[in-house]
Amino acid sequence: MSTLTTPSAATLHLTQILLPYEDAIRLLHIRDSYDWHQRIWQAFGGRETQSRDFIIRVDQKEEAFRVLILSQSPPSKPDWCPTDCFGTKLIPEDFFTRSAYRFSLLANPTKKLRVDLADGSRKKNGRRVPLVQRADLEAWILRKAQAGGFVINPDSLRILPRGREFFHKDSTSRGTHTAVEFQGELTVADPVQFRLTVAAGIGSAKAFGFGLLVVAPLNS
Repeated sequence: MSTLTTPSAATLHLTQILLPYEDAIRLLHIRDSYDWHQRIWQAFGGRETQSRDFIIRVDQKEEAFRVLILSQSPPSKPDWCPTDCFGTKLIPEDFFTRSAYRFSLLANPTKKLRVDLADGSRKKNGRRVPLVQRADLEAWILRKAQAGGFVINPDSLRILPRGREFFHKDSTSRGTHTAVEFQGELTVADPVQFRLTVAAGIGSAKAFGFGLLVVAPLNS
C-alpha cells in the first residue's frame, strides 16, 4: 500500500465529488472503503506505486455519496465521475490565518498493545485495537490536538460512534476499521503545526477515508 508523503508548505487543493448511490453501487461496484481508495487513485493518474499526497473522507448524504479529497497536487476528474458533480478549488493561504474554527474529524482511533513472540521478545509493531470508551476517545482526540497545534473547546466536543467498517482487498484479505466522528470548536495554538496537521490528517487508516480534519473558520 502507498504511503502518505510528508506534508510541507505546498499548496492544498480541496475537491468534492457527489456520486449518486446507484452509480456507485450498480455501475462502479463500490462495496467498501478499499474500493473508494482504488477509485480515488484514478483522479491522480493511477500512480498507486508512488507516495500518496492526498487524504479523503466519504459521507453518505440524502441521495449521493459525498467524497472530499484534500491533496497537495490537483486531481483530475476520473472517467467515472459526472462532470457536474466534480469540483476542485485551491485553498488560499489566508484560510489558515484564523484563530478559531469549527471542525469535524472522521477517525479510526486505536491504541497499540504489546505482543510477545514465542521466544519472549517483543514484536516490533504490536497490535492495534480500537478505542471504544468515551473517556479513552476524549483523551485520544485531546492528545492529537495538542500534537497538532490546536486546542479543543471541551464544552463543544461531540463524539459520535459510527460503527465498524469492513473492507476486502481480495477474496482472502479482509480488515475492519472502527469509525468515530469528532465535532466541535478549536483554537489554533501553533499556526504552522496546525496547517501541517490539516495537510497530513490525524490518526491511522488515512488511505481508507479516515483522518481528514474538516475545518470552517468561526466568526471573530
